Amino acid sequence: MTGPWDTSAPLERYLRRASAAGIERTVLLATFHSDYREANRQIARMISSNPRRFLGFAFVNARRDAGRIGAMVREAVEDLGLVGIKVHRHDAPISREVCEAARKFHVPVLYDPMGEVSVCELLATEYPDVDFIVPHLGSFGDDWAAQISVIGFIARHKNLYADTSGVRRFDLLVEAVKQAGPEKLLFGSDGPWLHPGLELQKVKALGLRPDDESLMLGGTLMRLVTKMRHSRNDSSRIIRPSSSPQRSHQKQGSRLVTPGAWR
Repeated sequence: MTGPWDTSAPLERYLRRASAAGIERTVLLATFHSDYREANRQIARMISSNPRRFLGFAFVNARRDAGRIGAMVREAVEDLGLVGIKVHRHDAPISREVCEAARKFHVPVLYDPMGEVSVCELLATEYPDVDFIVPHLGSFGDDWAAQISVIGFIARHKNLYADTSGVRRFDLLVEAVKQAGPEKLLFGSDGPWLHPGLELQKVKALGLRPDDESLMLGGTLMRLVTKMRHSRNDSSRIIRPSSSPQRSHQKQGSRLVTPGAWR
């Protein structure tokens, strides 16, 4: 209870705003939590309430969960049906254990480096067979130098991507599309604290061709997560956790799509 980010992130208000904006699907992931294994199970229960609406990423703490990250990711992917891993520098820097788990289970990693973006170069080169997504172009705190660096990274490395959530300098998004291409940027909302409709309008304002916009609004994400499903021959998986959905300690993840990207 130091702030909303580690207290509660209920869905209802976000879902109303997302629906009004024409957003049909959302990736859910936990807020900061004292027990990510339990938090990931809560996420899966929420997804099971509406699997056509939600996808989920498993959150891990690279320091506190050290030694059991592989087991946590195995449960998240094989038992809970989650499709990616989330790691945040606020908890701890990303580790090889996280990357090895992503490689083993063929899932992308969403890593927020909080401006410490030089690690992105190492991630891309050390794990060329793992896909990494860097939210906020590397800095929710509007670190221009970090965001410029991330644009260069995603342009150079085929397995590095970034998302658009919380990027205030619009010209940086323009430059990212110019240098890296729309297929290397994913629409993000960072809900429920940012308004998904406002974040969506930044993508619309880029004036992209429909096919390119479709990549940003879900197409690239689906390609990344279906790598796992294809590799495990598991494209028809349905999540069936036994408990009922929980209403607290949930964060609307950064990946959201509009209807056109799903038809």
